[in-house]
Amino acid sequence: MPQILPVFALIAGSAFLMFAGGINGLIIPLRGSVEGFSPFGLGLLGSAWAFGYVGGCILVPHLVARVGHIRTFSVMCALAAISVLGSLLAIHIAVWLPMRLVCGFCFSGAAMIVESWLNESTGVERRGRVFGVYMTANLIATTLGNLVIMAGDATGFVFFVLAALFYCLALLPTALTSGRAPPPLVQARLNLRLLWRNSPYAVVSIILVGISNGAFGTMGAVFATSNNLPVTAVTLFMALSLLAGALYQIPVGFLSDRFDRRWVLMALACIAAAAELWFILWRPAGIYENLVAAAVFGGAIYSMYPVIVAHANDRAEPDTFLQISGGLLLLFGIGAIAGPAIGGAIMMFYGPAGLFLTTICTHVLIVIYGLRRLSSRAEIAHEIKTEFVHTMPARLATPESAVLDPRTSEIEMPSAPEDKPASATVSGRIA
Repeated sequence: MPQILPVFALIAGSAFLMFAGGINGLIIPLRGSVEGFSPFGLGLLGSAWAFGYVGGCILVPHLVARVGHIRTFSVMCALAAISVLGSLLAIHIAVWLPMRLVCGFCFSGAAMIVESWLNESTGVERRGRVFGVYMTANLIATTLGNLVIMAGDATGFVFFVLAALFYCLALLPTALTSGRAPPPLVQARLNLRLLWRNSPYAVVSIILVGISNGAFGTMGAVFATSNNLPVTAVTLFMALSLLAGALYQIPVGFLSDRFDRRWVLMALACIAAAAELWFILWRPAGIYENLVAAAVFGGAIYSMYPVIVAHANDRAEPDTFLQISGGLLLLFGIGAIAGPAIGGAIMMFYGPAGLFLTTICTHVLIVIYGLRRLSSRAEIAHEIKTEFVHTMPARLATPESAVLDPRTSEIEMPSAPEDKPASATVSGRIA
């Protein structure tokens, strides 16, 4: 507790942000389904959010460099609340698309700023513990944001207003902080040549995982609703998949630190494919059958990202950890932009099971390409492996998450006053 108390307000602010995102991310497909939006239209909403999220990771650091952390964070929270309320005032796909893009942009920007503050407030010796508490708080908040929808009517206005309120509450801890300003934000750039030279398997698999996770994260609720599950079961369907992803990472991390990570990733893809076949061929109708299958499936897909990051950094030079992690996150975002639209389009033709027809293709490709890479490059020596680190789902991570990651603790991060230009201090961070 003495290590956590100094940053408790920041962690609370991040939890408010994730709680709002958990509500908003689930109420949009639920309400859209009620309003008669097509699966493809709902998929486009997920793609718009992912596009905005990636754009925030790239553009918000430039905005912070111009006007500072606190002002930028205030703008992000205010615009996120406005986008949620705007979606309530005009329930039409043409209005919701730009609103979702703005919300994704603001969500990633706000998350980056909070993580930057945490990094500045946390010493190297306690970064691992603070990182763990931060991830746990975010996971609990996101899950509760999903589950709270069970308490009311998804066709009303309450959950839109509640999400907007918590976006505004997230502003308070940073607006009232008296600590010094963090250094400039990480500027994530995509260096495909570096990533491919380091690990072709990581490049291919992270895009495929982005497609599958993006499709399920948006269209999973649509599938459950189309499968005639009540709202309570739909919220549990999505929440259990997220929680299972966190629990899976305990045995997955143990195995991936002791065996070839490529085999571990392929095993996860096979587990996901088995759950997908269950959904496609057997089409479970009972609530408990769907929840168990969702937990198996979600646990597998949401624990793939940290395995890929660890695998990529096993062969990376020590000073490229941030570049590798940031680049992989952007590639994941590209896949997450395509995934919901692809999944929605296939669901238009093949019904609810089209979602899992989309995701099973990505997981089969991960296995096929992994088997090919096993014959092309030998396993890395155990003693030079990086440590597996438990993370949130990649759709909730930002380039600043890599800075807060305890694996970067040996890298000295520069500090800068609020009004100091980013170009003066960014050289020690990702470029």
